[in-house]
Amino acid sequence: MIPTLIVKAVIRLSFFMFSFLFPINEKKVTFASYRSEKLEGNLFYIHREFVGRELGYSCYFLFKKYNSSKFGKLLYFIHLIKASYALATSRYFIVDDFYFPIYVIKPRRGMDIIQLWHAAGAFKKFGLSTIGKSFGPSKEYLHHVKIHSNYTKVYVSSKKVIPHYAEAFGMQEEHIYPLGIPRTDFFFDDVEKQNIKEKFHSQYPTFKDKKVILYAPTFRGKSHYQEKFICPIDISLLREIIGDDYVLLIHLHPYMNKGMHIDEKDKNFAFHIHGQFNTEELLTIADVLITDYSSIIFDYSLLCRPIAFFATDIDEYIKERDFYFEYQSFIPGPLFTETFSLGEWVKKGSSDLKEISTFRNEFFDYLDGKASERIVNHLLDNDMK
Repeated sequence: MIPTLIVKAVIRLSFFMFSFLFPINEKKVTFASYRSEKLEGNLFYIHREFVGRELGYSCYFLFKKYNSSKFGKLLYFIHLIKASYALATSRYFIVDDFYFPIYVIKPRRGMDIIQLWHAAGAFKKFGLSTIGKSFGPSKEYLHHVKIHSNYTKVYVSSKKVIPHYAEAFGMQEEHIYPLGIPRTDFFFDDVEKQNIKEKFHSQYPTFKDKKVILYAPTFRGKSHYQEKFICPIDISLLREIIGDDYVLLIHLHPYMNKGMHIDEKDKNFAFHIHGQFNTEELLTIADVLITDYSSIIFDYSLLCRPIAFFATDIDEYIKERDFYFEYQSFIPGPLFTETFSLGEWVKKGSSDLKEISTFRNEFFDYLDGKASERIVNHLLDNDMK
């Protein structure tokens, strides 16, 4: 806890000093994330919308994944000082996940701290909803760091999920707006989707006449640390059941960077794919999605394609983290706990797409690909007022 308190003190002192020395730049927008080293996802689409309007806003970026080496900690410390300066001088400070410096300062009047949470809908619990769970923050930590505090605006996919985000962030519902998820704009751009398919087939020409199964399990563990992933699906058996008409792409969470082992005999069937395509692009390529507890089911529902759930540790996961809804009645697809029945379902090739369509309509208030436009309009309209 002592290192956390030291970092907290440094950030608060830096923020106070920068606030004293510099005014807020009314045309400064800062995009910050621990999730990636580059501009992507929700932040990419909001940045594109700001730039496209040519209103004279200057955009700044703070992207830094945590590295626990000594040099990595030094670089991260420098990053936190930069974040303190940006928080003190930006009109808009926009994040897509947990971002420590926000929670240990008292924001200046006249600035907005905006949370564009990386997940759509509301599925597994997060933030303050996980207090009392092994996944969640301890009471001692919350005493010193009020996580998810100081957001002035949060944007979500539908009215239905507002109460869950209010609970997770400890904030009033009237500051949470169901205007959409910016990165889902991609799913309504037919030209972009076609370009991605062509790019994929040019890189993997042998996949062109095969159906693509995307297996995307949720993140396990806490923080940025993750043990090597052990696939619960018997890949060899799945290959034997469904034959050569399919290819299995395995896409792991950004924090699950140690990859996974694939047997030599399965390497023409199963591929751990990372780096070349982002999550939205992979979902567009996929004919079938298999997951366990990942929130990408909301994104994939926009495409109205089959979803299967493979989960063997539901009870353990509920104890560790839990869900906002009763899992088995909530999921828009069949649940499997062993590979043979999963393979038979895939081979059969049938699914209740009406169930997925209903699910989609429940968790997205807009289906028009204009979430980024609505959010930036909302921000600028408030400025005008």
